[in-house]
Amino acid sequence: MKKALITGITGQDGSYLAELLLEKGYEVHGLIRRSSSFNTGRIDHLYRDPHDPLARLFLHYGDLTGGQGINDLVFKIKPDEIYNLGAQSHVRVSFDSPEYTMQVTGVGALNVLEAARQLNDSHPVRVYQASSSEMYGDVHETPQTENTAFRPQSPYGCAKVYAFHQTVNYRQAYDLFAVNGILFNHESPRRGETFVTRKITRAATRIKLGLQEKLYLGNLDAKRDWGYAKDYVEGMWLMLQQDVPEDFILATGETQTIRQFLDYSFEHLDLNWSKFVEIDPRYFRPTEVNLLLGDASKAKEKLGWEPKTSCQELAQIMIDHDLELARNEAVNFNRSSSI
Repeated sequence: MKKALITGITGQDGSYLAELLLEKGYEVHGLIRRSSSFNTGRIDHLYRDPHDPLARLFLHYGDLTGGQGINDLVFKIKPDEIYNLGAQSHVRVSFDSPEYTMQVTGVGALNVLEAARQLNDSHPVRVYQASSSEMYGDVHETPQTENTAFRPQSPYGCAKVYAFHQTVNYRQAYDLFAVNGILFNHESPRRGETFVTRKITRAATRIKLGLQEKLYLGNLDAKRDWGYAKDYVEGMWLMLQQDVPEDFILATGETQTIRQFLDYSFEHLDLNWSKFVEIDPRYFRPTEVNLLLGDASKAKEKLGWEPKTSCQELAQIMIDHDLELARNEAVNFNRSSSI
């Protein structure tokens, strides 16, 4: 039975990846941060009591910024594969907390790589580093390929570039099987509600049921290459099954503006978004990335990977999920109002 360690297992990608690996028969270990409240909602349906003989999912407290703790955990588990998905991943927040973003997203990746390098001397291990299309930033080439120059426009993008190059360096300097997956925007019903797509689908469904009146957004003309996270985690796994470690882009090869995502979402509810959306300058970034479009032809050729879900289908999946949440919210609201 293969063992995998996933950092960021409680996040969107981590939860889908855990599902995939468990389906493939892996023993899965996840790194979670200690908190006064539980943040395991995305993976609760996968969890068994660790004393259950059928249990194959195990959670460990830790923090990517603690190098010794990461090293100890890696040597304790001795995973065959490590997926480093943990990060401070919100671009706008990275402008408010640049040092923290660099420590978690950048130095955290280095801590994982160093632990893997030491383990690799006695136990072969493969490392997947979650890179980001935000590394391309102020692009001068469209679409972006694995050879496009990085021009990051945020502390988050800069931290991801640092982690990317450290991954390449460890691959070249220490013969470590380490790869970067440069994933363009990928969304799902499990996306955090502060990210623009989920912010839109949550608001649209609440507006539909009269629970909310307005949705406040920033730049509606930003273009993104949006895919479905559940499709993308399969590409992560495929990268670590290759004979030779290489970096790959995962993307749909199509772009939509935020306006188009609003169209897809509100039209699914028979609503006109222009009646409910207002622009709020607080949501504009100090430096904006206006267009990201990925070329995933290398992944198609070498991994056999292709996205299965269109942006419109994705918006509808998210709306259907969030409409159920809004209905439950409405029921609870009506109950409390009648007391």
